[in-house]
Amino acid sequence: MKIAILPGDGIGPEIVAQAVKVLNVLGEKFELESAPVGGAGYAAHGHPLPEATLALAKAADAVLFGAVGDYQYDNLERALRPEQAILGLRKQLGLFANLRPAILYPQLANASTLKPEVVSGLDILIIRELTGDIYFGQPRGVRECPDGAFKGQREGFDTMRYAEGEIRRIAHVAFQAAQKRDKRLTSVDKANVLETFQFWRDIVTDVHKEYPDVALEHMYVDNAAMQLVRAPKKFDVLVTGNMFGDILSDQASMLTGSIGMLPSASLDANNKGLYEPSHGSAPDIAGKGIANPLATILSAAMMLRFSLNKAEQADRIEAAVQTVLSQGLRTGDIYEAGTTKVGTEEMGNAVVKALG
Repeated sequence: MKIAILPGDGIGPEIVAQAVKVLNVLGEKFELESAPVGGAGYAAHGHPLPEATLALAKAADAVLFGAVGDYQYDNLERALRPEQAILGLRKQLGLFANLRPAILYPQLANASTLKPEVVSGLDILIIRELTGDIYFGQPRGVRECPDGAFKGQREGFDTMRYAEGEIRRIAHVAFQAAQKRDKRLTSVDKANVLETFQFWRDIVTDVHKEYPDVALEHMYVDNAAMQLVRAPKKFDVLVTGNMFGDILSDQASMLTGSIGMLPSASLDANNKGLYEPSHGSAPDIAGKGIANPLATILSAAMMLRFSLNKAEQADRIEAAVQTVLSQGLRTGDIYEAGTTKVGTEEMGNAVVKALG
């Protein structure tokens, strides 16, 4: 089993190192190969997604990804900025389905900004379509405004687009995920304003005919954002487009106490995937040894479950994380009075020790 290790920028190398440490003590025979990506890729090869890195990702059975982004590259043309690496990987590898579980571990009930009675027992799954929508739609750019009150001025524009096949395949992923959980699916859109999402709603409704055992609810994105704060446990599985999913999954991460606890999986049609923490590169704390590695470690567990058919090993890692939290160990983002604050490496070592 070949795993491409792409640490990236900022805290990426620190947190990925802890996940690799965990993988190495499982007793499995993994072939791990690292390559630069993001700002590190640009620094090494003049491009955020070097050809050799992309080739490695394509050849591997799964990809473990850190994070990309660095202030020093903000003035580069957009095509060369670090963030283009993850967009390129999603497109080149056909990673259209992003799964982001938001689980509040009992030990972190007080770390959430919401009252414990509102979030205790939270276990929801957000499924985000990942290769369409306004992030990839053409045409896009900057031009002279052709009409309206500001005709003749410069304007920026992007295009929101979804093909029927794109919506159908993500809907099938969502309905099948709901069948394995509580059989409830909420499709999030903005059908009252956007033609694209009226089309989305129509297609999801049609796909629902193939899954009569799943209860389907449609919800506007602004209401969904409100309900995630007001009554998050009313949800089971949510499915939505690229832009809305990007926003809502980050919002949901804070229900769990910290975005440092939120793993993710981005899958193709055959369950080959790229696994990464939902947080960014956090260059302001890079090198300080204080970043939370648990989202990356939990992403590695998702990798074992979804792409490498090692569900028992995934269970072991998730149980080890629970053990460490029960021992009262906390990185700064989830620290509270009465617990023990530890750094990135200490937390990684604790998970390794809990694995026995």
